[in-house]
Amino acid sequence: MGERLKGKSAFVTGAGGGIGRGIAEQLAANGASVTIAEINESTGRAAAEELRLTGHEALFFRVDIRVEDDIKEGIAAHMERFGRLDILVNNAGQNQHYDASQMSVDEWEKSMSLNLRGAWLCAKHALPIMAEQHAGVIVNIASVHATMTANNFFPYNVAKSGILGLTRSIALDWGHHNIRAVAVSPGWVRTQPAIDFLEAADDPVAEEQRVKDLHPVKRIGEPRDIGALVAFLASDEAGYITGAEIVIDGGISARYAG
Repeated sequence: MGERLKGKSAFVTGAGGGIGRGIAEQLAANGASVTIAEINESTGRAAAEELRLTGHEALFFRVDIRVEDDIKEGIAAHMERFGRLDILVNNAGQNQHYDASQMSVDEWEKSMSLNLRGAWLCAKHALPIMAEQHAGVIVNIASVHATMTANNFFPYNVAKSGILGLTRSIALDWGHHNIRAVAVSPGWVRTQPAIDFLEAADDPVAEEQRVKDLHPVKRIGEPRDIGALVAFLASDEAGYITGAEIVIDGGISARYAG
């Protein structure tokens, strides 16, 4: 077990699978106690149980980040169990693909609540605790789509751009409380949406190779890659990093499209 985050506790949203689970596993591997805040009870309980079986401190609490009371209750349960809140990881969200001229207001609100408002609500209830402790780190999972996007990613890309603004504001307004905020922007990661995209191709093997070849590192990212970065950013070693966006995409955004 690592020592980098020993004695610290983390609240990770959307940690039942994909990137969130990879983050929770890496935080735990580095010594942190972890609350799996997840809307899906089956995957959330399984993730927490697996961490406990491997010797880590973990709690599952069902949280729908669209519901403020869920967030308040989840953070209260975390505090009751662990006594402090050192790390908040706002990971929960969902890809959205709409036509801007056809999307309904209800669809827009759903996307914003999942991909932006929920992160703010979690921060809203974590910040006073961190300020009282005079210590804390908030890691917001954004996306490369926050600054450069592709067709048919509206309004997911809009919300992720908002995540960058949220990160900067928290860093500026709460830094005097020894609270840092950092945005992490992943590119291709082997999560279920990426798997579904690849498998929908006429030749999934050829399509995966095509995607790998777009990356200078010649592979698609794994959830543990994102988790390892988050574990570093949450540690004291990253104490001078705040208000920043860290891109982790295997170098794909360095490529000129032409």
